[in-house]
Amino acid sequence: MVDKTPGEKKLSVPAKTLTLKPRVETGTVKQSFSHGRTKQVVVEKRGKRRVGGDAPASETHAPEPVVAKAAPAKAPLARPAVPPPPPRNNSGVVLRTLTEDERSARASALADAKLRDDEERRLAEEEAKRRNSKEGIEQAEREAAEARRKAEEERHRQDEEAKRKAELEAKKRFGEAEARTATTTAPAARAATAAVPVTRAPGIAADISDEDEGPRQVRRGPGGAVRPAAAPKTTAKPAPQKQRGRLTLVTALNADDVRERSIASFRRRTQRLKGHASNEPKEKLVREVVIPEAINIQELANRMSERAVDVIRLLMKQGAMHKITDVIDADTAQLIAEELGHTVKRVAAADVEEGLFDTVDDSTDTGPRSPVVTVMGHVDHGKTSLLDALRHANVVSGEAGGITQHIGAYQVTSPESGKKITFIDTPGHAAFTAMRARGAKVTDIVVLVVAADDGVMPQTVEAIHHAKAAKVPMIVAINKIDKPDARPERVRTELLQHEVQVESLGGDVVDVEVSAKNNTNLDKLLEMIALQADLLELKTNAERPAEGTVIEAKLDRGRGPVATVLVQRGTLRVGDIVVAGAEMGRVRALISDQGDTVEEAGPSVPVEVLGFNGPPEAGDRLAVVENEARARQITSYRAHQKRENAAASISGMRGSLEQMMSQLKTSGRKEFPLIVKADVQGSLEAILGSLEKLGTDEVAARILHAGVGGISESDVTLAEGFNAAIIGFSVRANKEAAAAAKRNGIEIRYYNIIYDLVDDVKKAMSGLLAPTLRETMLGNAQILEVFNISKVGKVAGCRVTDGTVERGANVRLIRDNVVVHEGKLSTLKRFKDEVKEVQSGQECGMAFENYGDMRVGDVIECYRVETIQRSL
Repeated sequence: MVDKTPGEKKLSVPAKTLTLKPRVETGTVKQSFSHGRTKQVVVEKRGKRRVGGDAPASETHAPEPVVAKAAPAKAPLARPAVPPPPPRNNSGVVLRTLTEDERSARASALADAKLRDDEERRLAEEEAKRRNSKEGIEQAEREAAEARRKAEEERHRQDEEAKRKAELEAKKRFGEAEARTATTTAPAARAATAAVPVTRAPGIAADISDEDEGPRQVRRGPGGAVRPAAAPKTTAKPAPQKQRGRLTLVTALNADDVRERSIASFRRRTQRLKGHASNEPKEKLVREVVIPEAINIQELANRMSERAVDVIRLLMKQGAMHKITDVIDADTAQLIAEELGHTVKRVAAADVEEGLFDTVDDSTDTGPRSPVVTVMGHVDHGKTSLLDALRHANVVSGEAGGITQHIGAYQVTSPESGKKITFIDTPGHAAFTAMRARGAKVTDIVVLVVAADDGVMPQTVEAIHHAKAAKVPMIVAINKIDKPDARPERVRTELLQHEVQVESLGGDVVDVEVSAKNNTNLDKLLEMIALQADLLELKTNAERPAEGTVIEAKLDRGRGPVATVLVQRGTLRVGDIVVAGAEMGRVRALISDQGDTVEEAGPSVPVEVLGFNGPPEAGDRLAVVENEARARQITSYRAHQKRENAAASISGMRGSLEQMMSQLKTSGRKEFPLIVKADVQGSLEAILGSLEKLGTDEVAARILHAGVGGISESDVTLAEGFNAAIIGFSVRANKEAAAAAKRNGIEIRYYNIIYDLVDDVKKAMSGLLAPTLRETMLGNAQILEVFNISKVGKVAGCRVTDGTVERGANVRLIRDNVVVHEGKLSTLKRFKDEVKEVQSGQECGMAFENYGDMRVGDVIECYRVETIQRSL
């Protein structure tokens, strides 16, 4: 054919055959086996590729997929070659060229193949890197494990070596004595050993050790006799091998030490060897747990020998969350103890006082004791004067105000029988009710003193009630019969009203008419007391530990706490450990009522006891205990109870609903703060009782602090903080306290008579009461005309209808019987003059302060307001 387009380039097929690269990638992988062996393994990766080829004209031009087959290992994969082009026709015939679609399809196929090759190559490289890094990590781990194994083997080897050296050293030490004893017999033993033939297999060597010469090697030849090796010529110990290494302070100090196994290592080894034994259940310890009224969790766990967490776990199961320091009640503690398998013994906190008082005395060694007689009656009826006459003393002259304000105890010897009688003198003032009750409790006989000229009084009735409550016999002493107006029969008649019938009126109560001033019938009174004591048959054991009652207590500046004690049972001796209330002590001295120092005090003997840690309260029972531990236990319990009672009384949380409502009503009342210091406990008790009775719903006395002893600086500091007054009853402030009170402006009041103290406090508390306002009517006036005056305002022209009208008084303006204004009268004029008051029937002009709405016919009511001060 003729070429019609000579300028067009024709496609020519090169002579080289077109081929594709094999789709197989090879690589090596390192495979690890046990015991550290490895092996290189060849890995092939084959891929698939589709190549588009020529298609017949009748078919579609979609390329036919060609799958490359895998060639043998380590041989390149050959792809199907493109068929060679037909030979050129020399006749000028042009061969069929590839169409544009075929060329584009082939180009795209080649590009895709190249991209896949690049991606697969990149992935293979990343995989190889990851594999190499993993192999490196594994190799490092294996090397570290091998190093640890070698270090452990080296440590075990060193431990075994140290152990072996220690055993050799121990054997050598313990064998020295045996070696010395066996020195004489060693040559004979060695000769006997050498004479004994040794039979061994050929080629076997044996070590025979001698205690003196060390190990000797015995060899046997293939057929020869036994030939011992030559013993070393020297017996000196080989020198220890010098430790090589760096010389430091630690190595220099530990140069001669043998490295031994550590305690922690030994414990770990023991735990590994005996690990199975720890899993065995331990035997349960069953205990008898003593549980008081309240106990904390830690203490309960300790008493049960249990863990505190187990106790808390049981409480949590019951729905209660607690800490280890929380306190639980006895019922909860008992449930927990029984849950854990223990037995429980419940005790109360008050059990510490068991056996302290009223123990049964089975001893038959009893003897008579003196009677205790209490003198009671109304104030100023002559009780102390009667005792002075009996004792031949003058106690009355030392009493402030001529009245007894302390309780006293004395002993009197009867002139006829020679027996001793113990008298207790009680105050007759109304404030000393507790003293009289305390005296009636410790007494055997009550002597009721009634003045013949005064009759039965309130405190006389109270004394009768105390005697009846104590169930003790009574003797009525009708005193002051020497007075002209004395009427003993009146006294006997008045006593009948209170169920006291004397013998002269057919009763069983002994009555004696006495006169303390003239010493009339005093011997008869003592005779009646002795007769009554004989009827009572008073006996006790004087050899048992002492028991008694504190009659009075005070704080002496020179002697410390001093308690007046009436011994009731046993004998109190110097050196005894005593307990009274919340105070304890060792008896340092005993002083009688005459002021003499005694070594012991028997039953019914009153003495002053020195040696207490603090002043006990009057009325506390005293007992002798065996040791200080018991005394400390009792006093700590009582002090705890005392604090709880004080806290409960202050808080008032345990009151009833009515008490709570009463407190709400009186919450706005005013308080008068006070600090009270007295000389003895009895007086302080009476003062506090009297001040408490003074309180009302509007005002009350608040006792900040009350105590026995002089006024100190701490009292002044407390009073300064609360702006309180200080009251001293028969005590004084020391020099420092007085200076501090003067510097800070604190008032200190001193009293010797309880009447004056109560009256002054009552007046001071009355000043806190709100005053009462009272209106006093002055008069009325009626408005006749209202004038409007410049510079003054409205002025009412009035006529006074009744009473008087005063300038400056309070007025009310009444219109149609309704009060429309209340104020003060500013102007009151009569004609043109200012006047102070206007009488009834006169006319005047009035003007109000800041008010001008006045009308004709209004009524003006004039009154005065008076302020009246209230008192308790």
